[in-house]
Formats: sequence, C-alpha cells, structure tokens
Amino acid sequence: MIEVHSWPTPNGHKVHIMLEECGLPYAVHAVDISRGEQFDPAFLAISPNNKIPAIIDPDGPDGRPISLFESGAILVYLAGKTGRFLPKSDRGRYEALQWVMFQMGGVGPMLGQANHFRNVAPEKLPYAIDRFTAEAKRLYGVLDKRLATNDYVAGSEYTIADIALWPWLRSPQNQGVSIDDHPNVKAWFEAIGNRPAVQRGVKVLADRRT
Repeated sequence: MIEVHSWPTPNGHKVHIMLEECGLPYAVHAVDISRGEQFDPAFLAISPNNKIPAIIDPDGPDGRPISLFESGAILVYLAGKTGRFLPKSDRGRYEALQWVMFQMGGVGPMLGQANHFRNVAPEKLPYAIDRFTAEAKRLYGVLDKRLATNDYVAGSEYTIADIALWPWLRSPQNQGVSIDDHPNVKAWFEAIGNRPAVQRGVKVLADRRT
C-alpha cells in the first residue's frame, strides 16, 4: 500500500486524484502545513524541500521501497507504475509531459503568487498584485487557446497533464481571473470535475482544513 504524506492543497489534490484514478490502494498521513509539520525530521527524510506531497511505495520499480517528493514526479511515477494516463507513444508522452512542466513551472508558482499577494500578504503591494494577476490571466489564456482545438490538455486523451492542472484552476477569482473570459477552460474544467475519481480525490483530508 502506498503511503501518502499530504495536505488538501492543489499539489496534494493532484496526487490524491491520480491515486483514485488508478485505483491504487493508499493510506494518507496528514501533514498540517499550517502547523509547520512539514519541517518534522521524519517528513524531511522523504521530502527534503519540506513540501507536500510525498509518497513511499513499498513496492518500488526494483522490488524495493522508494520514496518520492515533488507532485509532478509522483504523477509520472504513478503513470509508469500503472501504465495509465501517459500516452504510450514517444510523441504523445512528450506532448503530455510538456504540459505537466507548464503546470509545475508556470501555473502553480504564478497562480500561487497571485493568490498570495491578492489575498494573503499583510501589505497590499500594487506592483506585485498587478504583475502576478496579469501573469495568471496570460496563463489561463494559453490554456484556453490550447483547449479550443483539443478535448484535453495533451490532445485527445485524458492524461496526467489534466490531473496536474485541474486542481490549480479551482479558484480563479482568487487570482483575479474571470473564468467566463476563458470558455474553453471553463468547459474542460467542468468535464474533468465530473469525473468520480476527481470528486473523490478532492475530498481526501478535506475535513482537516478549515
């Protein structure tokens, strides 16, 4: 059984959803980041960057346990382990992976900063708010253009690229974005959100976050 050390954030939701989609048995261990539990030595042993989520799979690729941190790496690992949600062809696989990197390097950091400076920072800094809000809108635009000609982010099939991106787009208002300005993203988001495994995944640890 895979051990999942996580918290109900977009990055945590990615891994919860993937596990539900794959039907893999897993046990969840809450890491309350609001209380600093991500700095516990036991957690740092498997996630040296003190970020959730992290997993331990007792049945690693060589038959020995493996621990992994970074949600994108975990998605790739689980796709490889199960043979699901990552295309078999080289071309299709790289198509999907580039959009996973788009989420990891752009959507996650930029939307996170937009939310922080708009809603969390103790001081309202107009430059930071304007900069990250504009970048959030640009990224939504990139995705909307992509989804104008594709049912899913990586093309014609549902992949880890969709799983990586979807949780980050749950609260566009927090990033200063109107979802109605991005109708293709809106339709895609609603379709993904109707998947039973996605609905189960976002409920994991939901009762622990206030």
